[in-house]
Amino acid sequence: MSATTITRDYSLVGPEADKAVAAGLASARWYTPPISRAELKELMRRDDGPAIRDTLIWFAAFIVSGGLGYYFWGTWAAVPFFIVYAVLYGSSTDSRWHECGHRTAFKTQWMNDAVYQIACFMIMREPEIWRWSHTRHHTDTIIVGRDPEIITPRPPDVLSLALNVFALKSAFSFFQKVFLHARGRLTEEEATFVPESERSKVYFVARIYLAIYALVLVACFAFHSILPAMYVGLPTLYGGWFALYCGMTQHLGLAEDVLDHRLNARTIYMNPIFRFLYWNMNYHVEHHIFPTVPYHALPKLHEAIKADCPTPYPSSIAAYREIIPTLLRQLRDPTYFVRRELPPSAQPEVTATRVVKVGRAV
Repeated sequence: MSATTITRDYSLVGPEADKAVAAGLASARWYTPPISRAELKELMRRDDGPAIRDTLIWFAAFIVSGGLGYYFWGTWAAVPFFIVYAVLYGSSTDSRWHECGHRTAFKTQWMNDAVYQIACFMIMREPEIWRWSHTRHHTDTIIVGRDPEIITPRPPDVLSLALNVFALKSAFSFFQKVFLHARGRLTEEEATFVPESERSKVYFVARIYLAIYALVLVACFAFHSILPAMYVGLPTLYGGWFALYCGMTQHLGLAEDVLDHRLNARTIYMNPIFRFLYWNMNYHVEHHIFPTVPYHALPKLHEAIKADCPTPYPSSIAAYREIIPTLLRQLRDPTYFVRRELPPSAQPEVTATRVVKVGRAV
């Protein structure tokens, strides 16, 4: 079968959206592993302590790296400090908007909301748009025509992935949409998941974002230096590579249109620095199965349910040894995907009663 004949429409307003509904894939019931209610309740318990500690360390890392970058500005010695600052700004914010968007990182809700707003601005994601987009992502994870956060279609858009090493395509899309929202409008796709009651917030925040970026530009011209933009705006571009590196491991190359997160998400063991920057989102199967479990409890959740889940990847490098060949093969055969193997003792996968699966597993 040629790639031309099986190309699917990944938009939220095309024919695949109706097919997903008809197949029983939209807002469906997903697999959950065997775990006692008491244990799950304990894992779901909110606690300000871990997130306050990690956020204070995060802010301190900004101050130290940004301060040393300023001190050494104009010399090569500034480069490593601005690299650290940029990764904190353009990549570690990916997990922080995510967890605080779920409102699970802190027990105190204003803390979740404050860090969420800061992180959204840094990573160029409008808070209300992404709150509702991510809600849909969890409801219909990697369901074609329903999930707005599928990182790339099949066959893969390799050019877009390459551009987003420096967040070029995502930043361009961000500013396109911010200008649209500032005029009081949404895209056709956004209108499918942002409630009417929340749209005024989208428009208001877009105008604030534009005002902040305008002030940064004014400061650059006033000081005849790009230094202000090195702290606000540009770090999203030159520091976004780590967010892409981690984000591509979450679902890329795995099954579409399944109702079992064990088959469409990856859990990967990572080192402590990566886990701090990524806020334990490497436990991605666990997060999708129980998204109300805070990030700091995900390692314990992993231990509780790992006997019912596929073997975790020993490292991100190991995951990429699978992802890269899969993407290259999908360029020739978009039906190809990696099928995760469940342990013999695991519960069988959950399927929609009317689903017709599209794709051929490894």
